[in-house]
Amino acid sequence: MNLYQFFGALELGFLYGLVAMGVWLSFRILDFPDLTVDGSFPMGAAICAIFIVSGVDPWIATAAAIIGGMIAGLTTAWISVRFNILHLLASILTMTALYSINLRIMGRPNIGLLGEDTIFTPLENLGIPSGTVTITVMFLLVLLVLYGVHRFLSSEMGLAMRATGANDKMAAAQGVSKKKLTIMGLSISNGLVALAGALFAQSQGFADVTMGVGTIIIGLAAVIVGEAILNPRIIVTALFACILGSILYRLTITLALNATFLGLQASDLNLITALLVGIAMMTPRLRSKLVDFKARRGAA
Repeated sequence: MNLYQFFGALELGFLYGLVAMGVWLSFRILDFPDLTVDGSFPMGAAICAIFIVSGVDPWIATAAAIIGGMIAGLTTAWISVRFNILHLLASILTMTALYSINLRIMGRPNIGLLGEDTIFTPLENLGIPSGTVTITVMFLLVLLVLYGVHRFLSSEMGLAMRATGANDKMAAAQGVSKKKLTIMGLSISNGLVALAGALFAQSQGFADVTMGVGTIIIGLAAVIVGEAILNPRIIVTALFACILGSILYRLTITLALNATFLGLQASDLNLITALLVGIAMMTPRLRSKLVDFKARRGAA
C-alpha cells in the first residue's frame, strides 16, 4: 500500500465514520435495525449533486442533502410506529422506494461533478493540495458531528432516547414518548448518513443511484470493529469507536486488496468484509475466554 492509497483509505474512513455513527444511533441507542441507510446515502449524494450542478452554493446543497436524509429516516420511523410494522420491513419499504426517488431527483442514473464548485474548492483555490484539503475538511466535520451527537445524547432529550432504546416500557412509565423519540432518532441517524453521501459525491466527483448498495454492511462493520477494539462503556468512547472502526476497516480492505500474496481482487470486497466482521464479532468472546483462562491459571 503506497502513500496515495493510505490517504485515500483515511479519507473514506472519516467519511464512513459518519455512516457508522448513524448506524450506531439506530442499532445501539434505539435498538432499531434500520436498512434505510442504503437509500439515504445515495439520496444525500443525489440531492447535493443536483443542487450543485444547478448553481446552488455547495454548503446549502449539503444542508439540503441532510434534510432529505432526515425525511427518509422520519418516513421509516413513521411507518413503523404508526402502523406497527416490523422495523426491518418498514426500512426495506423505504429503502426500495428511495431507489426510484433518487432516480427522480437526478433525472438520470448518475451525475458528474468534475469542474463544479464543492465545499473543498475555496481551500483548493489557495493552492493547498486536493488530498490534504479533503482529509482536513472531513476530519473537522467528523469531530464537529461527534461533538454535536455527544452533546445531544447527554441532554435530557438524549437521555430519554437512550432510555427508550434500553427499556421502552420503563421509559413509557416515566412519561417518555417512544414514538416521538424513535422518529427523532431515525431522522438524525439518516441525516448523518445523507451528509456522508453528500461529502462522498463532492470528494469523488460523482453521484450514482447504486452507490448506496452495501452501506449498511460498511456501517455495521465499522461499529463492530471499533467496539471490539475499544470496548466502549461511555457515549464519547462509543462515538470514537465508530470513527476508529471505520478507518481500520478501510485500511484493512486496502491492505487486503493490495497484498499480492493473497491473490485477492476488487470483486472479493464482500468476502473480505464478511471475514472482517466475523472476526470482530468473535473478538469479545475470545477475549473473555482468555481472561477466564488467565484467572483459572492464576488461581491454580
